[in-house]
Amino acid sequence: MTITTIGIDLAKNVFELCGLDDSGEIKLRRRVRRETLLRAVAEVPACVIGIEACTGAFYWQRQFEALGHEVRIIAPQHVKPFGRRQKNDRNDAEAIAIAVVQPRMRFVPKKSVAQQDVQTLHRARRRMVNHRTALVSQMRGILLDRGIAFGQSITRARAMIPRIIEDESNELTKLCRETLSSLLALMAEIDMRVREFDRRIDQVYRESEACRRVGKIRGVGPKTATAVVAAIGDGRDFDNGRHMAAWLGLVPRQHSSGNRTVLMGISKRGDQHLRTLLVHGARAVVRTAVGKTDRFSQWVNELRERRGTNRAIVAVANKNARIIWALLAKNEEYRPAT
Repeated sequence: MTITTIGIDLAKNVFELCGLDDSGEIKLRRRVRRETLLRAVAEVPACVIGIEACTGAFYWQRQFEALGHEVRIIAPQHVKPFGRRQKNDRNDAEAIAIAVVQPRMRFVPKKSVAQQDVQTLHRARRRMVNHRTALVSQMRGILLDRGIAFGQSITRARAMIPRIIEDESNELTKLCRETLSSLLALMAEIDMRVREFDRRIDQVYRESEACRRVGKIRGVGPKTATAVVAAIGDGRDFDNGRHMAAWLGLVPRQHSSGNRTVLMGISKRGDQHLRTLLVHGARAVVRTAVGKTDRFSQWVNELRERRGTNRAIVAVANKNARIIWALLAKNEEYRPAT
């Protein structure tokens, strides 16, 4: 029995294996529990193992590679077309095994433990920021219900809410003031935790030579640089910068047929957090390019006048994504246009 490819349907406790030979014939079907998975994989000679991108995928990738196998991680949406009949673990493992050997298949970039650590920092910070935004919205809603309104801004909320609590001329009751004071104290605690995560991200940025190179790009700061490097590593999983920009969802969706080409809004595929960081950075570039005379700013200003601000922002984000790929994949320094 010669097995060249194994598809593994990952789960929490029970895993389904499907092994194929060179001709695509199924030579192995096995259902194992978590504690015996590595033993079962070690019994198979070195081959290609395909797994879906999910929670725990990068951990199992490292474990399987330590046993001598070649691991390919595939996005779930690329597996679905190869599924047959009903959806269950057995059929899913077979679909993964078939999908992973397709000649034009795209795979998810692998991640080391260090990359996952940086991503953990970003996810924790994002969770705190989301909590803070929800908290400010709740306090604004409470005050609006009492006839007190102010503009939407966390900075404005920090300035206005303490004044409103201390102002005894309004109609707030003692209980309402105490409740708002507790929520305000919670927001201050969240602010402290966000600053701590920012400090740790800045430390990662300073210690990483690749992040510092990427951070020299206009519109790319420490948060964007560390997030991108943690997500794509050296960038060599992509053939070129265009593929990376498409992976980030910064290219138009297409709905074309025959000789009729229809381009719509950006596809918004890939990692939403990375795309958001790049777009926010590009927005700052477009806003500050007004009045500047360098070649890059002239291109940005002409694009904004010709195509509008929003399209110019996405174009700058797309361009920055391509530049990032070139710096990482070719190990080059950033050379700004003069």
